[in-house]
Amino acid sequence: MWLALLIALVAGIAMAFQGSLNSALAKITGLLQATLIVHFTATLVVAVLLFFPLGGSHPGRIWHCPWYLWLGGLIGVIITYGVVASIPRVGVALATTAIIVGQVTSALVIDHFGLFGLDKIPFTWWKAAGLVLLATGARLMLN
Repeated sequence: MWLALLIALVAGIAMAFQGSLNSALAKITGLLQATLIVHFTATLVVAVLLFFPLGGSHPGRIWHCPWYLWLGGLIGVIITYGVVASIPRVGVALATTAIIVGQVTSALVIDHFGLFGLDKIPFTWWKAAGLVLLATGARLMLN
């Protein structure tokens, strides 16, 4: 469990750097162009990584996935565009805080209902309190 949390922490750190880099790129190239560059370079990296047996790859199963599981790419574009558009306007810290509040809120709903075939993890009042504190922290970042 600690390793998974460490990986998530590193992903969060990477997200702040990525958002900053992508926003700087967008100032030079434009929002859509930066979004395209980000996803193009990510595609190249993943294409290279496909040559290595990482993560229990099962390429033959790709056509057996439900259609909605293919929406991750579309959502990735929305995320990248949203991050690139928000950071220059409100700063990295506030944009990231708002993103995290949105992520946690959505994650609580996904966990509670066990969406997309994931295990159900019930919503509790402690989680509600944590979400309120997180949102309060986001509000305090506005000052």
